[in-house]
Amino acid sequence: MSAVWRAARAAIRRRKLQTFLIALVVLLCGATTVVSLALLDASSAPFDRAFAARQGAHSVAAYDPGRVTEAQLSAARSGVTAAAGPFAQVVLEPEHGTGRLPMPGPITVVGRADPGGAVDRLDLWRGRWPSAPGEIVLAFPPDDDVEMGPLAGLTEVAAGGVTLKVVGFADSISESADGWVTPEQARALHPTGWQMLYRFAGDVSTREAVAARQAGVATGLPGGALIAAEPYLALKEEAAQDLGTYLPLLGAFGVFGLLVAVLIVANVVSGAVVSGYRHIGVLKSIGFTPRQVVAVYLLMASVPAVAGAVPGAVIGALGGQGLIGQAFRGFGFGDTSIRWWVWLAALLGVPLLVLVAALVPARRAHRLSAAQAISAGSAQRRGRGLRAQRALSGSRLPRAVSLGLGLPFARPGRTALTMAALLLGVTTVTFATGLGSTLNRVTAIDNQVSGDIGVRGLDPAFGAPTTRTDARVEELLRGLPGAARVGVFANTDLSVPGGSDPLPVNFARGEVAELGYRAQLLRGHWMTAPDEVVAPSKLLLQRGWKVGDPVTVESGGRRTTFRIVGETVRGPSGPPALLAEWAALVTAIPDPHLEPSDFQYQVQVTPGTDLDGYVAAVRSADSGLDVWNNVGTDDFAVIVTGFSTVLGVLLALVASLGVLNTVALDALERRRDLGMLKSIGMTPRQVVTMMVTSMAALGVIGGLLGLPLGIAVHRVVVAMVSRAAQAHLPTSVVTVWTPALLVPLVLTGVLIAVAGALFPARSAARLTIARVLHNE
Repeated sequence: MSAVWRAARAAIRRRKLQTFLIALVVLLCGATTVVSLALLDASSAPFDRAFAARQGAHSVAAYDPGRVTEAQLSAARSGVTAAAGPFAQVVLEPEHGTGRLPMPGPITVVGRADPGGAVDRLDLWRGRWPSAPGEIVLAFPPDDDVEMGPLAGLTEVAAGGVTLKVVGFADSISESADGWVTPEQARALHPTGWQMLYRFAGDVSTREAVAARQAGVATGLPGGALIAAEPYLALKEEAAQDLGTYLPLLGAFGVFGLLVAVLIVANVVSGAVVSGYRHIGVLKSIGFTPRQVVAVYLLMASVPAVAGAVPGAVIGALGGQGLIGQAFRGFGFGDTSIRWWVWLAALLGVPLLVLVAALVPARRAHRLSAAQAISAGSAQRRGRGLRAQRALSGSRLPRAVSLGLGLPFARPGRTALTMAALLLGVTTVTFATGLGSTLNRVTAIDNQVSGDIGVRGLDPAFGAPTTRTDARVEELLRGLPGAARVGVFANTDLSVPGGSDPLPVNFARGEVAELGYRAQLLRGHWMTAPDEVVAPSKLLLQRGWKVGDPVTVESGGRRTTFRIVGETVRGPSGPPALLAEWAALVTAIPDPHLEPSDFQYQVQVTPGTDLDGYVAAVRSADSGLDVWNNVGTDDFAVIVTGFSTVLGVLLALVASLGVLNTVALDALERRRDLGMLKSIGMTPRQVVTMMVTSMAALGVIGGLLGLPLGIAVHRVVVAMVSRAAQAHLPTSVVTVWTPALLVPLVLTGVLIAVAGALFPARSAARLTIARVLHNE
């Protein structure tokens, strides 16, 4: 074994270029593999681990106490493995001036005797559980720096005519409530519902499956008893949403990287075997067995593969952990570290893939006898591509060009591997270019519906709010020079019966439709009556609603039913919210008490207006208004465009290095031919032209084939990102391909090929006739 290692080590030192290529591509592939697998695992693992450990509820159901009794709800139900409740539930509207609650709008309060139980075991991470009426525990994820965060100074909550002392903070993996009180306190607050928490047997992997099991539980209960039920999958999808948008992007680049790595490693090892026939013959003649010779070449590929996999895994882990930590911050899932199998996949899986890629060409060395290897190494193999070269010699092309076009036919296997690498390089660049164009169009849509200028009343925590009414603020904005259109939004959070998560609603007036919202309708129509609303696609997907569905909201004991009549690309800035007419504000909220910070204004200015000047004018007129310029770039678009550009360039560079390896091997094998051509008058410039032309031709083919493949990958990945981001995209942001964009992308293959071929071609051009004859 020591002899094999010494021979492999000598081959590694002798073939520095090939060693560097393998280490580089494995480093890149290892990094993207770790990030992709870590995101894939994290898209479900942290939530699943926490959900199982704390017996999360598959369904959080609310029942009408006027239609069903506690005894009926407590009865055993088929298909239910565990249940908790019934708990008295009431929706309270916190009174203003009672402190900054961690949750906006109305809060859902549930009467519960303890934080344990068979379902939804709460994490009481600070304080104690309520032991008497007048006490409450608020729902909030664990926060180590609670004294400095949004909970600082929060000691009581005034709501529903009572003041409740905050005695602790707890976290619910099922988000079953915003706060918990004693059962006696809940009954004193006149509950409007019974809460039941269920864990089901069997398949609960889809919303439909959970809904079917919830319907089975409700069978036998009085009609209309079930008010609403929220499946746990909505929380899981929300937790994984940020990661889900990155995963298809990084996954695509990861697959491209692995394919390029396999092609280049196979090309490198194949070239090493072919150009090392004499070396193989010498090894076999001094006693190396065929298996030992194969082991030499496998070690020659494995050593740089391992050397590249280790730093690649570390780089990928750092990047992946940063994304995961940012995405899951504030969810209270506990351990979100990258798991061991992800490291193992990068440290062992990627080098193993390299080993498999190297095994096929290395087996060629196994089959050669010592005499065949030595004789093959002492004379160049003839007859490869002669027919194509003769046909090209009769053309009117310059002789250097015709010879260059004939070179790929001499080594069809090597040519196929090189062209495949070029094809993947063009595919990657095409995909990255289309992705950037799509994100730019999405940003343009965001800017269109956000208005040029955004205005909101200052939050009391950040300064003295405006003393103007919303009507006077609108009058101020319309009166300033340059204002063309003004939209006014009253931002409120209304309770949905049966759910703890409040529903944001924006009541709008002014030229809202003309600001771009009507133009961005994906389906349905604009609202024409107070009971009609439109909703952004993200909100519909999050809640499982569709156009035509009724939506019931509750405030101050009054229930209002809206009907969704249209779907827009997005809504005003902030969390996705329903968009309703201003006239519906009074009908939905009995006594609307809105602070200046609850109003948002969007201003569209006339062309040529100085945006910074308009912002300064608003601040000068009223210091109690927060004003900002909406026109700009989206952070997500900048991040994704940045890393896709970097990865696209890197993979194109790796493909170019594969071309470099091919041309270097061709020059090494054709030293005798090059010497002969130079002896009959071929100039160094013609040698460069011949070698570069051989690869440029492959670049043209790779560009023509890689372009449609890149477009197809772009469509598939954008659709996956759209689903992960819970948003529907218009056709205009996907169909980004124009002739002005397609022509340069076709030439990308030529550029990659020429860039890779130029350096070894110039080295071959500097080769002297005397040096060739001396080597012979």
